[in-house]
Amino acid sequence: MKQLSEQASSLEPRFAAAQSFAEYVRDARSNADLWVSLARRAQVPAAVLDEVRAIGGQWHLLALSEDWCGDAVNSLPVIAKLAELADNVDLRILPRDTNLDLMDSHLSPRGGRAIPVVMVLDADFVERGWWGSRPAELQRWVDDVGHAMPKDDRYREVRKWYARNRGDDVLSEVVAIIRSAAREARAA
Repeated sequence: MKQLSEQASSLEPRFAAAQSFAEYVRDARSNADLWVSLARRAQVPAAVLDEVRAIGGQWHLLALSEDWCGDAVNSLPVIAKLAELADNVDLRILPRDTNLDLMDSHLSPRGGRAIPVVMVLDADFVERGWWGSRPAELQRWVDDVGHAMPKDDRYREVRKWYARNRGDDVLSEVVAIIRSAAREARAA
């Protein structure tokens, strides 16, 4: 689980002001067709859905994103599908570039403003963990092999990885954060 932000107070006002996934896709200017297409095709395996429901509690996912981001367009649709299907999870999205205070408390390991970032908030809208900006396996590849490739070739391989993986690693990693947060809450 990534380190929690310095945000000790409730993020409820930010969450309430954020867009739903449907609103975000409707307003997308960059990659608009891709957002719609991937949202339509997003699936959540029944076992993942059952696990999230069994975890219990209420979980609010607050994402930082921009519509031009290739990682966001490949990750957020499957997270949105999870939120649509699981009655104990909801998702809202804030633009990164107008929420730099949140972004700057969720920087990548290299210190960049990498997106998407998905903050896991409890029922009281207190952050309990966060995920971003790529699945761990893909990030290791990018840092190793991908880093040495020309940008266009690297992005082509990243898109292939996402197509093969179909959001499985994104879901696994986000659900692991929810599971850990629920376990910590029960232990407290």
